[in-house]
Amino acid sequence: MQAIILAAGKGTRCLPLTATQPKVLLKIANHSILEHNLNQLSDLVDEVIIVIGYLGHMVKEAIGTAHGQMRIQYVEQKNVNGTGTALKATAHLIKERFLVLNGDDIYARADIKKLLHRSYAVLAAHVQDPQLWGMLETKGKRVLKIVEKPKRSSLHLANTGCCILDKDIFSTKIKKSARKEYEAVDFINNLAKDKDITYETATAWMPIGYPWQLLAANKALLSGIKTAIHGKIEKNVVVKGKLMLGKNSIIRSGTYIEGPVIIGDNCTIGPNAYIRGPASIGNACKVGQSVELKNVIMFDKSNIPHLSYIGDSVIGSNVNLGAGTTTANLRFDKKEIRSMVNKELISTGLTKLGVIIGDNVQTGIHVNLMPGVKLWPNTHIKPNEAVYQDVLK
Repeated sequence: MQAIILAAGKGTRCLPLTATQPKVLLKIANHSILEHNLNQLSDLVDEVIIVIGYLGHMVKEAIGTAHGQMRIQYVEQKNVNGTGTALKATAHLIKERFLVLNGDDIYARADIKKLLHRSYAVLAAHVQDPQLWGMLETKGKRVLKIVEKPKRSSLHLANTGCCILDKDIFSTKIKKSARKEYEAVDFINNLAKDKDITYETATAWMPIGYPWQLLAANKALLSGIKTAIHGKIEKNVVVKGKLMLGKNSIIRSGTYIEGPVIIGDNCTIGPNAYIRGPASIGNACKVGQSVELKNVIMFDKSNIPHLSYIGDSVIGSNVNLGAGTTTANLRFDKKEIRSMVNKELISTGLTKLGVIIGDNVQTGIHVNLMPGVKLWPNTHIKPNEAVYQDVLK
């Protein structure tokens, strides 16, 4: 059995995090989205073909040519003009039946296994906002058609982007959609005219469309961790709930941790830090004196050394926050927080959201960051500033 993971896109909705790394390498619970999916495929398939494009060399370097017992091959999508083109680029490597997964969604092993018992099948999920998804038209368990982002619809089963097909789909031709892209769902729609395609309902599917959705996925994944201590915990540290502590990491005296929390290797936490889970702290990070973290993801090599509060936020790699840097994660009027995405101010659906910080950002002392603000990579914020809107450079 083979699997194809589509990982060529730029992930523009996840800027600024994707300005410096491909979306599939963004980390949740200290593992990349791509690694989470590879783990789910382990022992179910023999070979995984990863379609790469934007910053594809970084994917190759991070994953290599094998994951456990699975062989890894790479196909470059030279013209990034839709998932249909990405899928077609693998045709010369496909032998018989194969799985397809979106590279930027997280799937559950149990759901993938259900597809393996079918000849042709799509993994579907119930959604409340059909205009955002490809929606399934069905008759019983049969899929008649997938309709992309209908403006008005009574359909409630969305296409998750995970399916099982065979190489015969490549015998059909597809045309550009209204979005001027070649869509992989058109291969499925062509197949549905002559073959019985069924659907299975997902028990756990986490689409990562926007950077704040990393936090929801982090919460879900951390709920399943088990306590494992591979570093050092000094006296007078309080740990409640589950904690994973990496090698050569130390939690200094006076620190209070409410799990679930995962801390990577070579980290220093405290003294007198307060970490409220769910929280993921990457490798070689520092969370210092009187720093409070709440519902946070920190990527590798980032530092919050002194007297700061960071809540409901995603912090990129190699970030350094000056003493007294504070996130505001709740509006005064307690309304939903909005954020600028592709030059459009959209609702996040959240009433609590701090900041999204790209790689290599530095803030001076006493910087205040307002809800939903994003800081682009390599930006420097001067001391005593209050930041009310995105900082691009």
